[in-house]
Amino acid sequence: MRLGLGCVIMMERDLEMRPVQGVLWMLASGLSFVGVNALVRWLGTDLPAAQSAFLRFAFGVVFLIPTILPVLRAGFAPGALPLFLGRGVAHTAAVIFWFYAMARLPVAEVTAIGYLNPILVTLGAALLFGERLGLRRMLAVAVAILGAVIVLRPGLRDLSLAHLSQVCAASGFAASYLFAKRLSGLASAGAIVAMLSLCVTLGLLPFALLNWQPVTLVQLGALAVVALCATTGHYCMSRAFAVAPMAVTQPVTFLQLVWATLLGLLVFGEGIDGFVLLGGAIIITAISANTWREARLRRRADEVAAAL
Repeated sequence: MRLGLGCVIMMERDLEMRPVQGVLWMLASGLSFVGVNALVRWLGTDLPAAQSAFLRFAFGVVFLIPTILPVLRAGFAPGALPLFLGRGVAHTAAVIFWFYAMARLPVAEVTAIGYLNPILVTLGAALLFGERLGLRRMLAVAVAILGAVIVLRPGLRDLSLAHLSQVCAASGFAASYLFAKRLSGLASAGAIVAMLSLCVTLGLLPFALLNWQPVTLVQLGALAVVALCATTGHYCMSRAFAVAPMAVTQPVTFLQLVWATLLGLLVFGEGIDGFVLLGGAIIITAISANTWREARLRRRADEVAAAL
């Protein structure tokens, strides 16, 4: 009887998983983030990175006011506020670095280097949370780092401050995700997103005021659309994870590099760099293989638990 009930539960879970919908949601997410990249690249260096980032997040806060106010009224669980603040600091630094790099590097190159985020999260989780870093995980990390070396090609070309800035951005975003993982047991997903927007906006404000430049209505409009695209991208990604396993949706993220390459070629006249495509493909392959394997292990564990 218990075995039969376990089988029914597993069948219901399988029915709930809709891989085609997950892929479509992830495609929409990727297109939304390509829109973010296109607009920030188009804005260029006319505005300081911190100011552009502040305006983008300020618009995001406006969009999220209906969520932020109830979170502030409800208060925080013990220990949550320092984690919110720590995440805000890490994400603020990462955003400044990313805006600086995005305005100066080819779109595809920024996208490829950004694929390092999950690998850095894996390493951080092992160092900070004691998660097991087995042989296959270590191999995936090593392969992904090889892909990053192919993208950057140190020693074969001069690396600019923008390249280093994007590596710092990837590291900062990874730290932000680790804070979010710790917060997931203390606050709701809505509260975590709302507090991130509020903390990053406040964190960016002093840096933006240090070198504030006049802003045109066109620039304000573009940054408002950036905020809308970013919010849409995160929403679509959440929907993708809700309806399909990450083993299905993760490989789709490689298309973001393809679209970024086409965007750079057709809109900004950037050449196609085969090393960037190769390195990006290696990184996402390593991530996808590791995600697929861990999904199989979780599925086996669920089947065993259901059979007991």
